[in-house]
This record gives sequence, C-alpha cells and structure tokens, in this order.
Amino acid sequence: MLIKRSERQVRRGKVATDLAKQSGDNLDRRSFLRRSGLAAGSLAALGSLPLAGIRQVEAGPPPPPGATVTTRKNFCTHCSVGCSVIAEVANGVWIGQEPDYDSPINRGSHCCKGAAVRDDVLSDRRLRYPQKLVDGQWKRLSWDQAIDEIGDKLLEIRQKSGPDSVYWLGSAKFTNEAAYLNRKLAAFWGTNNSDHQARICHSTTVTGVANTWGYGAMTNSYNDIRNSKTILLMGGNPAEAHPVSLQHILEGKELNRANFIVVDPRMTRTAAHATEYVRVRPGVHIPTIYGMLWHIFENGWEDKQFIQQRVYGIEDIRKEVAKWTPDEVERVTGLPEAQVKHIAKVFSHEKPATLIWAMGQTQFSTGTANVRASCILLLATGNVGHAGGGANIFRGHTNVQGATDLGLDVTTLPLYYGLSEEAWQHWCRVWEIDIDWMRSRFADKTLMESPGIPSTRWFDATLLPRDQVSQPDTVQAMFIMGHGVNTITRMPEAKRGIEKLELLVVCDPYPTAWSVLSERKDGIYLLPACTSFEMDGSRTASNRSLQWGEKIVDPVFESKNDYDTMYMLAHKFGFADKMFKNIKVENGSVSAEDILREINRGGWSTGYCGQSPERLKAHMKNQSKFDLVTLRAPKDDPEVGGDYYGLPWPCWGTPEIRHPGSSILYNTNLPVKEGGGTFRARFGVERVVKRKVMENGREVEKEEHDNLLSEGSYSVGSEIKDGYPEFTLGVLKWLGWDKDLTASEMKIIRKVNEGNPDTVSWSLDLSGGIQRVAIEHGCSPYGNGKARMVAWNLPDPIPVHREVIYTSRPDLVGKYPTLPDARQFRVPNIGFTVQKSAVDRAIVKQFPLILSSGRLVEYEGGGEETRSNKWLAELKQDMYVEINPADAAERGIKDGGWVWVTGAESNSRTRVKAFVTERVGKGVAWMPYHFAGWYEGADLRSKYPKGSDPIVLGESVNTLTTYGYDAATGMQEPKAALCQIQAA
Repeated sequence: MLIKRSERQVRRGKVATDLAKQSGDNLDRRSFLRRSGLAAGSLAALGSLPLAGIRQVEAGPPPPPGATVTTRKNFCTHCSVGCSVIAEVANGVWIGQEPDYDSPINRGSHCCKGAAVRDDVLSDRRLRYPQKLVDGQWKRLSWDQAIDEIGDKLLEIRQKSGPDSVYWLGSAKFTNEAAYLNRKLAAFWGTNNSDHQARICHSTTVTGVANTWGYGAMTNSYNDIRNSKTILLMGGNPAEAHPVSLQHILEGKELNRANFIVVDPRMTRTAAHATEYVRVRPGVHIPTIYGMLWHIFENGWEDKQFIQQRVYGIEDIRKEVAKWTPDEVERVTGLPEAQVKHIAKVFSHEKPATLIWAMGQTQFSTGTANVRASCILLLATGNVGHAGGGANIFRGHTNVQGATDLGLDVTTLPLYYGLSEEAWQHWCRVWEIDIDWMRSRFADKTLMESPGIPSTRWFDATLLPRDQVSQPDTVQAMFIMGHGVNTITRMPEAKRGIEKLELLVVCDPYPTAWSVLSERKDGIYLLPACTSFEMDGSRTASNRSLQWGEKIVDPVFESKNDYDTMYMLAHKFGFADKMFKNIKVENGSVSAEDILREINRGGWSTGYCGQSPERLKAHMKNQSKFDLVTLRAPKDDPEVGGDYYGLPWPCWGTPEIRHPGSSILYNTNLPVKEGGGTFRARFGVERVVKRKVMENGREVEKEEHDNLLSEGSYSVGSEIKDGYPEFTLGVLKWLGWDKDLTASEMKIIRKVNEGNPDTVSWSLDLSGGIQRVAIEHGCSPYGNGKARMVAWNLPDPIPVHREVIYTSRPDLVGKYPTLPDARQFRVPNIGFTVQKSAVDRAIVKQFPLILSSGRLVEYEGGGEETRSNKWLAELKQDMYVEINPADAAERGIKDGGWVWVTGAESNSRTRVKAFVTERVGKGVAWMPYHFAGWYEGADLRSKYPKGSDPIVLGESVNTLTTYGYDAATGMQEPKAALCQIQAA
C-alpha cells in the first residue's frame, strides 16, 4: 500500500511537472478537481506516491488563471489544544493549508497530525455514499432509501422493546452544535442511552473534579503554564498526544526556569524533557500522592490559610494520609522515600505549581478517586485559583470538552443540569416543548430520570440476560456517529455484541472497524458523514475556550453534515417540527448559528450563555489581538475589547452584557465581572455530621454542623465579604438586590415557577437577570463555597487506594481490594468477583507483564482518519508492542520481530511487531491504541467496502484489555491489564 523510501527519487518531480502545465480560463469545481490532479480517479494515484514525491503540492497546486481564491479558517480535529488552520480554497477546492500565526494557541505551529488535516477531506478512503451489508456484500443506497430503512427498523425496535433498546453513540469530533443536537435527538427519542468518547477518557475527571470544587474541567489553560514555577505531570504524554501544548510547557520550563517533573510508568518523549523523571508501577496514583502529602503534613508545608478559608475536610484527609508512611509508599509504589519527599517539597515550595494529567490517570477502576487525590494535593498546597497553578487537564479529541459540556453523557442533559425533573422542566422550557409530551417519549419516569448505559458497557447490555439489564429490554440497535469500536476495552465481547444486535448504523467519514469486526452478513448500514472542515460550528478546547470554525469546502462525494443527518432522522421519526422549532432549516439545511443561540438560551448553569455566534466569529477575525499568556484582548478594542480568547466558560449572562469569559477558574484576585470567581457552593451551606467527642471524661456521639461556605475569602470587589450560597430570587430579595431586576426579567422569572418564584435560581432563570444582578454586586452567581476534600456522595468519599482488577501484586489485594460488586448504570459491575478470581487462580503467573496503552504523535483516537491519511500512514506502518530488553531476552524476542501478545481474558491474542526498548521497565509492556483492521492475527482488509479500507491496518490493543470499571462513571481500565508475550 505504501511506497518504499528508496523509490522516492525516481518519481519526485512528476506531480510538480504535471501541475505546472495547468492553464485555462475560469473552471468549474469538477474541471478544477480534474485538472489539479485531485479528481476521484487521480486520488488513488496520489495516494500511492511517496511522501517526498508530493511535497511540492502539500501547499496545493497554483490556482488556474481566473480562479476565485479565498482563505477560510477552521481548526485541527486531532486533539484538544485547538490549533487554527488557514485553508486556501480555489473554486470550491481546498488547495493549500497553513498554520495560523495569529492564533494565541498555536502561533504558527502544527504537529504532524495538524499539518496533514487537508487530506482528511481529500482522502480517497472516504465513504462516498450510503451502503448496507447484504449477504456479506456492500450495496449502494440513496440517502432517502437509507434513512427510510434505518428509521423503519428503529421504530420497529422501539415499538417492540422500548426506546432504551436503541443506543445513540455520539462523538467528541462533533461540533458543539452537533453534540447538543445529538443529545436532544436522544431525549426526543426517549432515552438517556446517549454517550461519547469522554466516557473512556475523562468521565472520571469530570466527576472527580466537579465533586471537589464545582466544575469538571481544566481550571487554567495551556498558555497559563508559562506562569508556573513547578509543572508536575502525572499520567500524560503531551509530546505525542497534544504536541503543540508542549511548546507552552517548555516555555514555562525554559523561560521561567520551572521544575518539570514527570511521573509515569514509561519513559515517554515528554519525560525526556523533564528536569526529573519518576518511574512508578501502573495504577498507584493515590499512594504516590498520599506519599507526597505525608511529607507535606509532617513538615507543615501545607497552605494553612488557604485551607482554613477555602477547603473542607482536611482533618479526614490527614487521617488517611497518616496511613501512608514512607515504608508503605515504597512497598506499594516502589518509590524511595527521598524521591517522594523531594517532589513533595518542590511542589509545595516552588509555587505557583500546576498538576497536569490525561488518561494515564483517569482510565482505571479507581479513576474518579485518582482525580480527587490530585485535586486534594492542589488544595493542600494552595495551588488552585490563580495564574500558574491549577489542574491543567489535557483532553483528547478536538471537542471532547464541548461534547461533554453539551450533554453527550448518560448522566445528564446539556450543560450538567443532570436528569432530575427540574432539569427536564428547564430544557423543555428552552425547547418550548410540553413536559408531558416529553415524559410520554420515555418508558417511564424512573428511566427518564436515571443515568443510561455507559458506552463502555453497551455490549454487556446487549449480551446479558434481560433480567440483568435495568430497562425494559436489552440494547438491540446502535446508531454510531464518529466513534471507533477499537477504543473500547474487551473487544472480543464487542464483537459478540455486534453480532447480537438487530441493527448497526455507522455514520462516519470512514467505515471504521465497526463494519468489519464481526461475522455479520446483514444489518449494518454505513452513512457518509462529512468532516468538521466541511461544516460550520464551534468547538471547545481543553481550556474551555470556544472557537468558531467556518466551512472550508462543501461536503465531498455524497457525505452530509451531522445537523442535516439528524434533521432527516427527526423528520422520519415525526418530531422534526418540535425538535427544530427554534432552529432555522432551509431546504433540509440546518443553521449552526441557531443551534448555538438555543444553547445560549439554556446554558446558564455552566456559562455557555454569553458566547453568541457573532462574538465567536469576532474572536476568530481578531485573533492577533489576544495576549499569548493571559489570552486577553486590550480593553479598548471595539470588537473584542477585554475578552479572553474564545470566551472560556463560564461566560456569564446574555451576550449583550459582554462578560469576558473566565480564563482561570475560581480566581478571587479578579472581579467576577472581569472573569474572576470563587469555588462553587453546589454542596449546600452546611453538612450535619455525627462525631464522637470526649465530654465529662467519656466518649459521646454529637451532631455537628460543618460550615461549607468560604470563610473570609471572596472575589475582589464583592459586596459580600464572606461565603454565600447560590443565588435565587429569594436570596436577591433577602439582600434587597431584587430591585435591580428589570420588569421583563422579573416576568420571565415568575413564569419559570409561578407558584414559588423565590426558588428560581441563577441556573434556571431564562432571563439571565439573577446572574446579571449578582455579578453587578461582585458576586459569583453560583455562590462562594469551600472545595471538598471529602465528597460524601461518591463511592469512596475520601480517595482510597485499590489495586487494579488484574493486579500484578496479588499480595496487596487483601489490604487494598476493589469495591464490592454492585448494579451500576443499569448493568452489574462484578469487578470484585473478577479480581478475586484472578487472585485465586494466580493469573499473574500465566500473564506476568503489565500491559498499558497510549497515544502516538502520528495517529489519533481510533485511527480511522489518520491511518487513512496518506501523509501520516507512511510514518507508522506497523502495530507493535514495547517490551523491556530483559523481558525480551527471557523470551527470545528480537527487536522488529513478530510476536504474539496474549491477554488474560477470552483467550485473546494479537500478532504485532516487537519494539525492544528501555522506555518501559522490566515487567511492563506498552502498545498504542490507534490500530484496527486485524483481529487475532487475521487481516480484515477484504471486509471493508471497496476502496474505503484504511491505508494502514493492525491489531487493536483493546482485543487484550480486560474487565474493570470505575464505580462512579463506568470508566474502563485499559492502563493496567496483564499479558504474556512470545515470539511468533
């Protein structure tokens, strides 16, 4: 499939010579494609050219005389940094690409993935038209025929088994508008079985962080790392996963002379840049952090004033940390006392300090607890709520933050309102839909207000007996938009799940491994989606900044954008008039701007209310005016004056009040009106706790009322000089501030709750008046509370170390077992039983190597786009496993040789190449997770639709990964499975 490097010189100049011959008058799109060498028939030839041979056309052919040439701006789809892309378009054809030198995020830089995004549109591997599998052969359909057949089957399943038997799996590649629309579609269908990639990357971050200080997101920004004096990275590899972010990290390291400490089981390309590298056993984040805190508390290095004013639960944490003496930390983690003490001292003394993590911390059965421990370390050292500090959480896909915010999550409606009756009433008011009609769409009220099935467990909900799935029937159909099956653990079960489904629909620019993994001969439909470069819409980078991407070219072949596809489905289901009541649709084309305006009308809880399409477009137009470090524009600029780039949420109030956005969360050093804030008072004003105390010489139990509001800490300019609760109309009245509301605002507030308008809160008030008035008085609408070190609503209120399900240290399970079995998210979580069985069977003797996984700089996600990209495919052609030289020598394995990697479940195995390297320590193996198209040694290329097979195929590491789920989120555990490796 790929040209060998030795062939390059012979064919180097052919394309340039051919293109130089172009001439003629103004051309139509088809003629220009043909003459520029980009017609469908020529794409295959271009795909076979060597990389060096096509370098001269990477910037595109020169436009013909008379061609209309424009430049358009969008941004890279391959990680969460948000790098802008400048596209040169001639006669509707994307002919050239440059990084955006004005963007304050990438400042003229691209990684290899970003530099190659033009081929995501031009690739001849794209799906060209709708198809269905009939007797093992792919048959072409029209869009109308496909939607009719799919719709009829979905309605039949709904009638027979209920709405929850259809699973709507969305995408972190969606725009914000498409993510919101997809969640709205699931709601109108009548199910909460609606999820996306965040379930398998940062669902534990959202739950852990939100339950600590209020919102589940990155507190600062990539750019702000330039202000840090200490950068502690635990569980991430930005050099490969988010390469442009490394520029900001290295600027902080070099120019600010910052400490850069990397804690990771593997010596990554990021760790190579560190001032100190700490190698740990996979899955020991909590013992490592508690080991640091032991020294911090022992030596009095904690930030006592910060804790007293802004933190709840420190004494309970001290008791837990006291158990983690240096000897116990070394026994569990392998880290010597001197090293742990050193990094603890650096982190607590050389401030501001930031803690960075990604999936190396979240993808565990203890993922939520791991995240909470990281937050506790930041709180104990006072490293939250100011420049250079905070939790800089590096997310993966381009819009995994925005898609989560907009409700593609089985636990909530858009913007984290949850699933309570009050939440449904709010969104029905926004949608102008009768709440009783919405209730009628669901099987019952309980399911309407209950979390759905996580994407990690969809196949269990298909394969388990009906009585083990807490809904009327099992999952029988899946409609998938932009999600790879090879990114989910336990692929042998996923294969069986696909075979059990009555219907599988894959809507994607590429066919993906969903179409080839199973032995199905019928019942799979492929719908060609366009890429994000072929549609308008906004996306939210990891730092919470929104950017508006303009459509670069019209969708190629017969592909459609996500909005129009969902409109066709809603029309087929009979509720398009309701679902698009306030969203403009012309000739089947849906307005992205109108979708964002509807988000603005309902997004009060998270501050998605101020980022109108007009404001976001003004930011893209004026990127050069934003400061590289602060991300703020000059206050005197007429278009973007005083704004933070991308209006990072929360951006309070209506767009008209022009809140600048919040670059740094919980920053009391700025007025709320200027982007400052407090910790969110979302956990109430006090907590009633029963404690045993000594009284008259004997121990008695007394009920105590703990204060949950901050003490003597408040935002600059706040009229309330202490903690305060969330704002409601009643609170405004108590303060006498209700007189500041306008008559129209008061009218809307009363309409929200005519019976008791005093209970209407800042997040339910559709007028925005309560937010506006609170901010005018210098207060955060959501209150001023303490961050919680003790989250009493989580399975482990205080983070507790628990060994991974398939642990390499069975001797530790007795003291540190996983949580008991329980029914979670409508299905059983039997992690305790699986762990006990693995220990009883001494499974580690048969599978002695810890298997972890992660990203490559060349590919992204499930790899379906990037492995079909001719410029990237050449860079990494084989799936492989990293193995330590000592482990390789014991097994007679040579570098570059074929090996079998076998897993601890389902008799799973993969055939890959060996990479013998000291990147991994003895006893540890590592594999990238971007590959698919092989399964247990079998090449599946012939099963793809003709011409749509990826250029590079390989085994998926998730064929080998095993059982293990976080109790609070359903997060999978791919970072610490067990395996064995032998020469093939």
